[in-house]
Amino acid sequence: MMDHRNEFRISSMCRVLKVHRSGYYAWLKVPESQRSKEDRRLLTLIRESYMSSGKIYGSPKVYEDLREMGESCGRNRVERLMKKDGLKAIIGYKKPRYKCGKPSNVVPDQLGQNFEFHNPDEAWVTDITYIRTYEGWLYLAVVMDLYSRKIIGWSMKSTLHREIVLDALLMAVWRRKPKNYVIVHSDQGSQYGSYDWMRFCKEHGLNPSMSRRGNCYDNAVAESFFSSLKKERIRRRIYNTRDDAKSDVFDYIELFYNSRRRHSYLGYVSPQEYELAESGTR
Repeated sequence: MMDHRNEFRISSMCRVLKVHRSGYYAWLKVPESQRSKEDRRLLTLIRESYMSSGKIYGSPKVYEDLREMGESCGRNRVERLMKKDGLKAIIGYKKPRYKCGKPSNVVPDQLGQNFEFHNPDEAWVTDITYIRTYEGWLYLAVVMDLYSRKIIGWSMKSTLHREIVLDALLMAVWRRKPKNYVIVHSDQGSQYGSYDWMRFCKEHGLNPSMSRRGNCYDNAVAESFFSSLKKERIRRRIYNTRDDAKSDVFDYIELFYNSRRRHSYLGYVSPQEYELAESGTR
């Protein structure tokens, strides 16, 4: 009512909103409480954090942003203010499935659903998903280091030829230059069972590992990354061109997910921040 007092008569607003005029004028005489002023100030910071995340942060990650700014408010207070202001994380769609041919080579699962590693380049996981565009499908292959959940290699192509996974793995090797054998875990897609894949792994000191047939939980961390990509960036969108999709996915991986996105598994810091902090303690 206060905000619209110059547009509508007070008596009309009181009637529509079922508020007594005497109550409204009594409220005007009472100064805003210190708690209310502080809530208003915090809400401005909350909105900034929420918007800068692309509207995908819920209260836990916004709370961590505020803590980093030096604010001392509680998690429940952040949740209450976000709920009152209608701020909630945007949810997208689940990963679509596609069929892969039978791999030429099948190797044992060396992870056993153990995704916790305490040193970089001990174990990587890799997977493929697809993205809708009006030009046709765009396929994305990624390689993630389980130590920090950082995407260390990726490739995007218009076909599912085995080169897509080899290019992603080549980027990972070029970036990380691992000194010891690395477990590279994938599903049983034909690209990962090809002769070229096995030869590349052998030549670069990589130890192939495969999920059991039809068991998505054996590669759950890679699946989780694709779920985050779909929810937080693509959100049921169909890109006009493959180049548009490539640009947006690059932005998500390199400029947001790796460098800025808070990860609950890492104590609400980004993969890049986690690696830098951990390297400083070694």
